[in-house]
Amino acid sequence: MTRLPALTSTFARSPRRPRLAVAVTALVALSLTGCGTEKTSAAGPQGKPAEAVGAQRTEASDSSDQQAAFAAMLNQVARSCPSDALPAKALPTDDPATEALEAPRAPTGPEAELDARDWCASTLHEERIAQALWYLEDPTPATVRKVLNGLGYIDERIHDLKQSGVTTRFFLDLRIKGGQLCLEGSAAGAETIVEACVAPETGPFTPNKRK
Repeated sequence: MTRLPALTSTFARSPRRPRLAVAVTALVALSLTGCGTEKTSAAGPQGKPAEAVGAQRTEASDSSDQQAAFAAMLNQVARSCPSDALPAKALPTDDPATEALEAPRAPTGPEAELDARDWCASTLHEERIAQALWYLEDPTPATVRKVLNGLGYIDERIHDLKQSGVTTRFFLDLRIKGGQLCLEGSAAGAETIVEACVAPETGPFTPNKRK
């Protein structure tokens, strides 16, 4: 008779064990689900930096391509110019590379500081830009930029593009390989003027430092 309470007590505890096992199983499942959620949410933000890096690489590639195309254009324009670094004022009078150019043989003033190649190239750049802007009906900064871009002058080398009345003024930084060439232009239809200027060999281009 003394064992009956113990037996009854044993049967009374037995239903709790399956419930306890189910509860533990549920907790484990929730824990695993929570871990999965954390991993998923952690992986989400990681995708954004990857996209940003991809965008930066694309921009860098585009910029590199533009620079290469710009340098190729400069070399193409100056293909008939002297390749040496003689000062422009020291050019020989019988230099065949300058015979066809409508420019003085011995530059004076700031242009005398340009080397032979830059001085020769300046006339060619002046001519092609002036011709392209000559018949521009509405020389606004936007239309002038479009014309300059079409000629191969990239935005990075176009400076102080501003409109004053019916005239849009601009500067072009054409320095390459230690050169000092820059151009100052004013687009105003038949009154368009493009002239050479001289910039420091190094450092960022600033119009107020030109000569």
